[in-house]
Amino acid sequence: MNLFQEANALTRRRFFTNGSHLLGGAALSSLFCQSLQAAMSHKASGPHFAPKAKRVIYLHMVGGPSQIDLFDYKPEMQKWYDKDLPDSVRQGQRLTTMTSGQARFPIAPSKFQFSAAGQCGMMMNTELLPNLAKKADEICWMRSLHTEAINHEPAITAMQTGNQITGRPCLGSWASYGLGSANENLPTFVVLVATPTNREQEQAISARLWSSGYLPGEHAGVSFRSKGDPILYINNPPGVPDSVRKRTIDGLNALNELNYQQFADPETATRIQQYEMAFRMQASVPELTDLSKESEATMKLYGDDVRKPGSFANSVLMA
Repeated sequence: MNLFQEANALTRRRFFTNGSHLLGGAALSSLFCQSLQAAMSHKASGPHFAPKAKRVIYLHMVGGPSQIDLFDYKPEMQKWYDKDLPDSVRQGQRLTTMTSGQARFPIAPSKFQFSAAGQCGMMMNTELLPNLAKKADEICWMRSLHTEAINHEPAITAMQTGNQITGRPCLGSWASYGLGSANENLPTFVVLVATPTNREQEQAISARLWSSGYLPGEHAGVSFRSKGDPILYINNPPGVPDSVRKRTIDGLNALNELNYQQFADPETATRIQQYEMAFRMQASVPELTDLSKESEATMKLYGDDVRKPGSFANSVLMA
């Protein structure tokens, strides 16, 4: 597209369209001044306040045991055993596809015994989680969850982004935005997708769950693979030395710089940062994913699957 050639052939409609854009830009210029300066610097955007936390490790365990059997203590449900769910509970909400064919909806309380754990006296299933019960005083328990999602897909999206509709920043992106990283050789937000031992229980986990949404693209999650190179294209192609790869990236960044100077698109600035980060990660990522330096005592803490790339134990240890 040649903007100068188009300017010489402006139609009346095009003139008024462009004119309205200019008027709108003039009215909003003061509002966008600071954000434009931040984008022009090509530096990662930071939080409004100094963060106190150093890092966030978040385990999203899809398909885990029900919270009713682990943490959500509901002794009153014992009195309702095998009674039909009152209409006042559902309040006309639609049923899931899995339960819509049921003739009745009996209440089924947990079959496990709960007991108080720690000095805080948190009621939980100490029978199934004896080790976690010993750490009850070190855990922040939240029992204020409310959701209207009745299926896995919208529920997972709501858990990650706060909304059932896609397009908003996920939890990791907000952590990246709020904390940043002191290590310039690694991304601030890394995603490790574990492969389940039972393939029949595998559920779809898509990249949109670690999207940055309306935040700058630099805050999107970088997914590490369980097989082959941890990140695609992290290594040089066969026969291409580091010097050639560096010149290639410098050339791409020079073109992106010209594009950014002309259009000031924040996504272009993000691309420049991503290319530079990819080159720096060539040295840091292989060392990060190498678990050979871990002691045998540490490996035993994570179980037998810890040596299997892509397993849950392996992913947790790397995190």
